[in-house]
Amino acid sequence: MVNIQWNFTFFKDLTVQQLYDVLQLRVDVFVVEQKCAYRDLDEYDRHPETRHLSGREEGEQLIAYARILPPSLRYPEVNLGRVVVKADFRKQGIGHQLLQAALQEISGCWPKTPIRISAQEYLQAFYSKYGFFRVSEVYLEDGIPHVEMVKDMKI
Repeated sequence: MVNIQWNFTFFKDLTVQQLYDVLQLRVDVFVVEQKCAYRDLDEYDRHPETRHLSGREEGEQLIAYARILPPSLRYPEVNLGRVVVKADFRKQGIGHQLLQAALQEISGCWPKTPIRISAQEYLQAFYSKYGFFRVSEVYLEDGIPHVEMVKDMKI
């Protein structure tokens, strides 16, 4: 069992090493592994209310990450995105831990505010287990089938 330390950080509080680790993991998975040549960095990373959720094995190696955007920044809802688990650590329940930590933070910061995700189509069942429901047709984002999903936090 992997011992993970979860930490929420605002951009201004990230150390250079933490920022490097986040960018390296995102590029390794979203650009290299998924073969998507796209600009991973955007203006939302630096927004003062954006929360960066990092999961580190024994507090050291970054193995999981997600980005939480406040409501009305990109969508009317809170936006959960850039959800990623390092390849060597998949199929160990870490994705579930990551999502649970993110949902707990969101419910504490923005109670009863819906959450929107742009999920890869094959992950619909995973997100559905947490109350997300599909609100769009399948569309291609960087050549990968995606669907928009929303979770109503009022329930």
